[in-house]
Amino acid sequence: MLQINEFTKRYGEKTAVDHLTLHITPGEIYGFIGHNGAGKTTTLKACTGLLSFDEGEILVDGVSVTADPLECKKKIAYIPDNPDLYEFLTGIKYLNFVADIYGVTAEDRRARIEKYAGLFSLTEDLGQPVSSYSHGMKQKLAVIGALIHAPKLILMDEPFVGLDPIAAHNLKQVMREHCDAGGAIFFSTHVLEVAEKLCDKVAIIRRGQLVAHGTMEDVLGTASLEQVFLELSQNGAEAVADAEM
Repeated sequence: MLQINEFTKRYGEKTAVDHLTLHITPGEIYGFIGHNGAGKTTTLKACTGLLSFDEGEILVDGVSVTADPLECKKKIAYIPDNPDLYEFLTGIKYLNFVADIYGVTAEDRRARIEKYAGLFSLTEDLGQPVSSYSHGMKQKLAVIGALIHAPKLILMDEPFVGLDPIAAHNLKQVMREHCDAGGAIFFSTHVLEVAEKLCDKVAIIRRGQLVAHGTMEDVLGTASLEQVFLELSQNGAEAVADAEM
C-alpha cells in the first residue's frame, strides 16, 4: 500500500531523513515513533506529496507520488497534528466541500457524515462555523473529513492530540476497522502505550535514521515499547557524545 524506498530529505546541509526504507501493506496499522525533530512529520508530508525530496521514491498503491501526485492523492487521506481548516465555513459545509473535491456521491457522503459525526459527537455542532470549534472539535472534523472518501491509505501525525478519552477510543476503533477492511494506516505518535496496543508494526526513527522496525513482537521481545524506545534513544545520545569528544 505504501512503499518508502531510500527516502532522503535535506534542508541545506542538514539531512532531515536519511535513506529511509519502509513498506506498509494492506491491513496494517503502522506506528512511527521518534523524538521531536527526528523526521516523522517530514516523512509523512513527503508521502502525501506536500513536500519534495532529494533521493529515493515513494509509492502509494504502486503509484509514484512524484510522477503522478494527483492519482496518489485520490487514494490517501492526511490528518496533520494541527489541522488547518477553513474557519469561515460551517462544519457541514466543510465536509461537503471535501466530499465535492473527491467526487463522493450524495448518498455516500450523507451516510458517512451521519455515521462519523455521530460517533465523534459532532452532529449538533456541524451547523456552527469552524472558527467557533475547540481544538478537539477541529481534530474530530479533520478525522471525519479524512474518512469521507473512504481512502485506501490514511496518514496521521499525532492523531490523538486534543481528543477526549471517548473520541480517542472511537478513533482507535475506526483505525482498526479501516485496516480490517483492507486499508492501511501510517501514523506518528508520542503516546507509546497506545502505539504498543494498537499497532501491528512499528518503526523507530532517530535523527532521520531508522533504528528499529518490524512487528511488535520482533521489535519489543519481552520489553515494553517505552523501554525499547528509551534504550535506543540513550544509546543514540551516547554515540553522539562519543563522536563529539
